[in-house]
Amino acid sequence: MRSTVEEMQAAEWAARAYRPQADELVPSLLHGKLLAPAPDADALASARQYLEQQLRAAEALPCDLPEDAYALAGWMERRAADVGQAYAAYLQQRQAGAPRRFFSGKAHALNFLRRVAPTKLVDGAWLYSALERWRDPLFRPLILTYLEELGDGDPAMNHVSLYRSLLVAHGGEPALPLSEPHYVQGALQLALAYHGGQYEAEMFGFNLGYEQLPLHLLITAYELNELGIDPYYFTLHVTIDNAASGHARKAADAVAHAAAQAADPQQFMQGVRRGYLLNDLGLSTMDVINSFDLEQEVVSVMQEKAQFGRMMHSDYCRIGGKTVNQWLEQPDGMARFLEELTKASWIVRAAPAEESRFWRLIDAPGGQMFGVFDDYEKQTIREWIETGWSDAKRQPSYRALARGRQVEPMAPQGGPRAVIGSTRQIDALVEQMSPGRHHFVPGLEATRRFSALYRTACVA
Repeated sequence: MRSTVEEMQAAEWAARAYRPQADELVPSLLHGKLLAPAPDADALASARQYLEQQLRAAEALPCDLPEDAYALAGWMERRAADVGQAYAAYLQQRQAGAPRRFFSGKAHALNFLRRVAPTKLVDGAWLYSALERWRDPLFRPLILTYLEELGDGDPAMNHVSLYRSLLVAHGGEPALPLSEPHYVQGALQLALAYHGGQYEAEMFGFNLGYEQLPLHLLITAYELNELGIDPYYFTLHVTIDNAASGHARKAADAVAHAAAQAADPQQFMQGVRRGYLLNDLGLSTMDVINSFDLEQEVVSVMQEKAQFGRMMHSDYCRIGGKTVNQWLEQPDGMARFLEELTKASWIVRAAPAEESRFWRLIDAPGGQMFGVFDDYEKQTIREWIETGWSDAKRQPSYRALARGRQVEPMAPQGGPRAVIGSTRQIDALVEQMSPGRHHFVPGLEATRRFSALYRTACVA
């Protein structure tokens, strides 16, 4: 929502506002419960309580929204212009030889993709409750935005499906432990999914903030491509969130129109501001990016494997005076274990990873530890080993790699089927379009049918 500079300035405010929750309101637990196909009554009650708590926390944050709803268009256009200028300056710096601003290497980028997954895997969820108001023209922009987030039922365009595919292409969804602040945004979006009807102004406001094009989105897409990672999920958001006719414009116009129709426009705008500020709770994009440390990540990977690898090695080899099993019995000693592996030349730093015996054990077909580490973990270990190697090959960009591949046509997904019946069918489809269902086959089919019915019956 905010520019990179603004995000850094707001980080301290957001950290102060966030407070640990009671057990039933722990963000990670709530996130999991609300992603169920049909959350139970206890989960929904906890979601409402959590949403109210976080709305109170958001009230302590500074707000840059104009007081007048009709000033939002100008505010949005100025922000978009500022982001465009900042991105142009970034490109000039890169062309002049500046290093990447966000990601030190591919492992850093993959770490980022995994750590923001709790938010990305509920993309669009905050608008789910808008479907209940499909008869109301004021909610039309929100509903159309939700349908586009769901790809109108096309799995190739469904945002959650896209992000899942991106994760699968690089080792799957994260198994690494994430802190509670990583789940705050996802839990908030899911809470709005089921309680937006009771917090309509806040839903409009959250949508307004989330759909503004931030500088970090542009830079992330650029640098992912450089590192050979498909940036499409991010470039798609750059195009559909544009301020001219995309989600950013629809969000601003929707607030202006809804405020004009509200019984008390000033009170409605207060709710909009509260919802808008929810975007600043939890960890920001820059918080996640700046938290990465390559060496510490390698240690963390080894610590996680130690829990499952202890007592599974022979005592034939001793490293630093201990057997491998003895090292693995103490996960907190993995940093020292790596040092001893390096001293014993099992790991050769600042050289191609293939020169390290340890690397060959985990990567070479037939290696005694082949399959123990996933693609992300091996990328992290490779980059740590090769740090300081001046002759490392340049990573081809994703688009350069794609040009060399034969692209197979996608299997037909059926497309929108013939619409039979009346608009009363819409109510029966909404249940399958929930955040926990819409990206599976029945949800995709329901979305296609809903989209066809809604666009035919309700969109002028």
